[in-house]
Amino acid sequence: MFDLKAADVAALLARGPGQAQREVMRLCEAMIFASAAPLSEEEMLKRLPDGAELGAALAYLKAEYFARGVNLVKVGKKWLFRTAPDLAFVLQREQQEPKKLSRAALETLAIVAYHQPVTRAEIEDIRGVAISKGTMDVLLETGWVRLRGRRRAPGRPVTYGTTDAFLLHFGLEQISDLPGLDELKGAGLFDGRLPKGFGVPQPRDDSALMEDEEALGDDPLNESFASDLPEE
Repeated sequence: MFDLKAADVAALLARGPGQAQREVMRLCEAMIFASAAPLSEEEMLKRLPDGAELGAALAYLKAEYFARGVNLVKVGKKWLFRTAPDLAFVLQREQQEPKKLSRAALETLAIVAYHQPVTRAEIEDIRGVAISKGTMDVLLETGWVRLRGRRRAPGRPVTYGTTDAFLLHFGLEQISDLPGLDELKGAGLFDGRLPKGFGVPQPRDDSALMEDEEALGDDPLNESFASDLPEE
């Protein structure tokens, strides 16, 4: 419904919202514009009149902003206004990046994105090498990776997942928009013959804890990397 194309926009605008729907659109527009952070549908519903058709209002609103300099976009389960992608070159300013992610951090980020919820041990098993506390610290500081919960397993290891900031930075509406194996091959990221049975998992980032996860404790990060910390 929200992955609009030019034909969808024309059809929606031709049909047009009713007066009551137009008022809901104005309320949504004001809330999203005034919010300092992306706004969830649940937060909007709290301020809308009973019976308001939020889904239709957002669809119409997105259609109206489709060809403007600012677009209404959905990132994860939240909404925000964002500069139209085709105008990025006008606003782009080149500057030297003081710090780039290391190869270890990039590999770890990719594993978290595709395999979440994932534990430190599972990341190490996939990469084939140990992961340092510093690598995960960097990803947590960027705001692209978050602590999800604890695995219901011996040692209760911390599980990691991506954030809305990760989706926003990489221009994704949802984590399932990450490229699959065929797309990665087409981009030339896999050279030569792949091992038999090799595949790319279908990524998911449900914010709710899975059946094999439980809530975090008081100091999950230090506990997770306790083996890396110096002894007193």
